[in-house]
Amino acid sequence: MKWETSCLGEICRVGDGAHASLKREKDGIPYVTAKNLLGNRIDYSKMDYISTDTYKKYFKESSTALTRPQKDDILFSIIGSIGGLYLIKKDELFGLSSSVAIFRTKEETVFPKYLFYYMNSTMFDNKIQSVRGGVAQGFLSLSKLESIEIEYPQSIEYQKSIVNHLERFDELIDKNQNQIKLLEEAAQRLYKEWFIDIRFPGHETTPIVNGIPDGWKRDRADSFFDITIGKTPPRAESQWFVNNKNGIQWVSISDMGKSGAYIFETAEGLTTEAVEKYNVKIIPADTVLVSFKLTVGRVSITTENMCTNEAIAHFRVDKELRDYTYLYLKSFEYDNLGNTSAISKAVNSKIIKAMPFIMPDKSTLINFERLIAPIMNEIYDKSLQIKQLTEARDRLLPKLMSGEIEV
Repeated sequence: MKWETSCLGEICRVGDGAHASLKREKDGIPYVTAKNLLGNRIDYSKMDYISTDTYKKYFKESSTALTRPQKDDILFSIIGSIGGLYLIKKDELFGLSSSVAIFRTKEETVFPKYLFYYMNSTMFDNKIQSVRGGVAQGFLSLSKLESIEIEYPQSIEYQKSIVNHLERFDELIDKNQNQIKLLEEAAQRLYKEWFIDIRFPGHETTPIVNGIPDGWKRDRADSFFDITIGKTPPRAESQWFVNNKNGIQWVSISDMGKSGAYIFETAEGLTTEAVEKYNVKIIPADTVLVSFKLTVGRVSITTENMCTNEAIAHFRVDKELRDYTYLYLKSFEYDNLGNTSAISKAVNSKIIKAMPFIMPDKSTLINFERLIAPIMNEIYDKSLQIKQLTEARDRLLPKLMSGEIEV
């Protein structure tokens, strides 16, 4: 099979989103920024919106500028958290910020999903790392993106054969993700019934005292938990940051968004020297994490010894309290914290430690854990399967993309 090498700018039209500061609305058309591109999907949980008039003004079809995404376009985050990807599978309507680039392949040359998989490969990531700029906040210019070379089979049909092999993994991953979504909904329903609607077993005969069932306690979170905060070594000193497999896994808010309930791996790790020098807290498995800066209210559970950046608080819990704490923090209304409307700036570690927390009596917690544990364990198992399937796909990916393995 004959292979070609071309720059992205030769096989794609490349554009990005609006460079203006657009007025946000409570609802309307989704406005996607780099923070919304997580794990090859769009995260709608922290989505901003714009009006139809704003969309029409800033996102117009043009033969010279590519700003309005369409089916089979590839979105790629280029500011801040670089490398978030999304392949548009249908005609979805949304605006884009300038932190997101758009790639529209010349389909007679490169099959869109082939390029999407190529951009998921370590080969592409290595090329990105060699041209990216920025220290505190990474960025990639469109001109640098257009100059990156990729390899592809000359035959479109052969490209599709490679895609078919990789899609088998993604079908299993999607199946597990859909099942996890249903399990998480079941867990949230059970939590709501017991602790928000106050319909736990025995509620009929339990008096309500000061707004909560008798025997329950309401106090600051740090009266129930040992709460610690993460830390980031100086970014300019790159020697402290390593591949996560070569150091202590270091959790970012982006990692929490990609991982879901359980965190198995992170994009970066810290050396043991960095942890010791900068007194970075090491937290054990089953610690519940909550983000409280910029993106407030992401919640995850650690699966091994890890550390985090300074935007994440650690709730160390006993195993029997872990699932209740996770669901409490997932359901908490973080907009009620702080005293300004700028929630991303209003919440700090002191406010998180002082946040109101309701602790049920021990027997209620034990009974709840008995019902919720099988659901959370199944979420864990399916999340682990996704990790293993992703690793298998990613091992195969560069071998197919380089021609080392033929299809």
